[in-house]
Amino acid sequence: MQLDSKIPDGPLSEKWDKHRFKMKLVNPANKRKFKIIVVGTGLAGASASVSLAELGYEVMTFCIQDSPRRAHSIAAQGGINAAKNYQNDGDSIWRLFHDTIKGGDFRSREANVYRLAQISNNIIDQCVAQGVPFAREYGGQLANRSFGGAQVSRTFYARGQTGQQLLLGAYGSLSRQIAAGKVKLFTRREMLDLVVIDGKARGIIARNLVSGELEKHAADAVVLASGGYGNAFYLSTNSMGSNISAAFASYRKGASFANPCFIQIHPTCIPVHGTYQSKLTLMSESLRNDGRIWVPRNPEDKRSPDQIPETERDYYLEEKYPRFGNLVPRDVASRSAKVQCDMGKGVGDTRLAVYLDLKDAIKRDGRDVITRKYGNLFEMYEKITAQNPYETPMMIYPAVHYTMGGLWVDYNLMSTIPGLFVLGEANFSDHGANRLGASALMQGLADGYFIIPYTIGDYLAQASLDTSREDHNAFNESSLQVETRIKKLLSIGGKRTVNDFHRELGHILWENCGMTRKEKDLEKAKKLIADLRAEFWENVLVGGTGKEFNQSLEKAGRVADFLQFGELMVMDALARKESCGCHFNEDFQTDEHEALRDDENFCHVSAWEYRGEGSRPKFHKEPLEFENVELTQRSYK
Repeated sequence: MQLDSKIPDGPLSEKWDKHRFKMKLVNPANKRKFKIIVVGTGLAGASASVSLAELGYEVMTFCIQDSPRRAHSIAAQGGINAAKNYQNDGDSIWRLFHDTIKGGDFRSREANVYRLAQISNNIIDQCVAQGVPFAREYGGQLANRSFGGAQVSRTFYARGQTGQQLLLGAYGSLSRQIAAGKVKLFTRREMLDLVVIDGKARGIIARNLVSGELEKHAADAVVLASGGYGNAFYLSTNSMGSNISAAFASYRKGASFANPCFIQIHPTCIPVHGTYQSKLTLMSESLRNDGRIWVPRNPEDKRSPDQIPETERDYYLEEKYPRFGNLVPRDVASRSAKVQCDMGKGVGDTRLAVYLDLKDAIKRDGRDVITRKYGNLFEMYEKITAQNPYETPMMIYPAVHYTMGGLWVDYNLMSTIPGLFVLGEANFSDHGANRLGASALMQGLADGYFIIPYTIGDYLAQASLDTSREDHNAFNESSLQVETRIKKLLSIGGKRTVNDFHRELGHILWENCGMTRKEKDLEKAKKLIADLRAEFWENVLVGGTGKEFNQSLEKAGRVADFLQFGELMVMDALARKESCGCHFNEDFQTDEHEALRDDENFCHVSAWEYRGEGSRPKFHKEPLEFENVELTQRSYK
C-alpha cells in the first residue's frame, strides 16, 4: 500500500485553486446517475449531504439518532474560527494557518491546513446566509472572541451554543433537500460494515436499530462523517452514542488508520464526581477569555475560594506563560492543571480540580455583560454542581474531548480505499498533534460545504464503475460476517456487563495513555487491554436478540471495537518515541517539562494497515515536509 497524499504542486496559496481547476467534472445531467452514501449527520455529514444533493447527486444519508439534529456537533459551545479580521487586530489567512500548524506541534500537512484557513471565511458567509444567529457588535458587525493558541480574536460564536446553531443551519438546508426528494434520510441506522467491490467502496451494511434488521445499501461512493473515538476512554465529553465502529469497520476493510494516539484532553470540564458517572460535561474554552485559572499557593490551604486572598493564589498559567496566559493551547493548559493537582494543590472533594474564576470580569464588565456572553454555560454548571458560578469560581479539570487521529486521507479527503471519503473528526487531516479551540466546526464545514463537492466529482468522473446492486455477492458476504458477529456476541452469556468492560478499558487508557504517557505504562496497558479483550469475548453478558431494539447489543458491538482499537492506540503511542502536542511521553521532555519533538525521526504521519485478526497491523509513514513554516520548539511564554 502506498500513501500518496496527492498534494498539488505550486505555491501554497495557489494549490487549492489550481487543483480545483484541474479536476475532472461531472456534467449536471450525469450527476443524477450517481448515488452517494453519507454516514453521519453532524456538521461534516449534514453539510456534505446538502452540498452533494444541491449539485444533483442522489444522496442517501444515515444517522444512528432519531433525528439529524441530535448529532454530537450540537454539543460544541464556544465558536468557529475564521480569518475575517473584523477586529482589525492583525489576523490573516496566513496567521490562522501558522497558528494551526504551530498549535498542532508541526504534525500536520501544510497544504491541508492552509486550505482550511483559506476556506474559513467562506464558511462564515455560508452560515450567515443560512440565518445562523452569530453574536454581533453594537454596530452590527459579527463579534469575535479569543481562543487558546492565538493572540487575535477570530472566533465567531452564538453565546455558548455555536455548534447547535450551526447544525440547525445545516439541518434546515438538509430538510429542504429531503423535501425535494434529493436526499433519502435513514434514521436509527448504524453502519456495521463497508462493502468493497473490485477494490472500491460501493456500499454499506447497516443495522436498523429499531427492528434489528440488517440492510444492504449500494452506491457509487461512500462519505464517512461518523465522528471521533473519544468514548474509548468511557468518560469523555462526547455524547453517549459516539463510537468508532463505522471507521473501524472501514479500517478492517483496508482503510489505513492515522495517528490513533493523538487524543485531545480539554482543560475546562466539570470534574468527575462519582464512580458510576457515565460521561463528562464540557465548559467552553471561551470562558478562558474572561476567566482566570488558579489554585492555592499552599497545598495545605483548604479554605473556600472567597477566603483565599490574591497574594495566596497561584495563577499558574499567567505566571508561566505571560504572553498567552490563560489562553495557551489545550494540551498545555491540561498538563499544567494535572501538574498542579499532582503537587497537591488541587481543590474540591477529590482534589482533582482547579478554579476557573470570573470574578474580575464580572466586576469589570458587569454581570449583565457576562450573562449575555456565557449565560447558558453558567446555568448548565449550576444545574450539574448546585453552585452559582457568578458567586463562586467554577471547578474544572481536563477530560477527553476530541481526537486528532482518524482514517488516513489524501488531499482530496479520500482514504486508502478508492471511493471512500472521510470528513470531519473521522479523518486525521488538519489538526496535527493538538487541535486549536474552535477549529473542529471549521474543519467539519470546510470538508462538507467546500471540499468534498469538488473532490468526489473528480473521482466519479474518472472511476470506472459498474452498476452496483445490493444482490452482489460482496453484499451477501459482508452481511453474513456482520450477522455471524452479532450471533457470537449474543451467544456468550457471560457474567460481566458491557458497561463494566467499557469502564475498565477507559480506566486503563486514561491512566496509561491519557494526558501523559511513559514507555513502561504503555507496555502495561498493551497487556491489560489484550487480556481484557480476551475476557470480553468469553464473559460478556448481552441480553435479548438481534431482531429487536437492543441497546445492550448496540453497546457490545461498539465496545468490542473500542477494545481492539485501544490496542492500536497504545501501539501507535509506543511507536512515536517523542513528545508532541497531546502525545506527551514523559521520557521525552525539555528541562522545563515541555514536549520535546524529534523532527529528524518522527516528522511524519503514522498510518496503520489492518492485516487480519490476530496479526500485527503494518506500519506506514507519510513524511511531512515544511517549506513555509520553520520547525521550532513551541513556545507560548
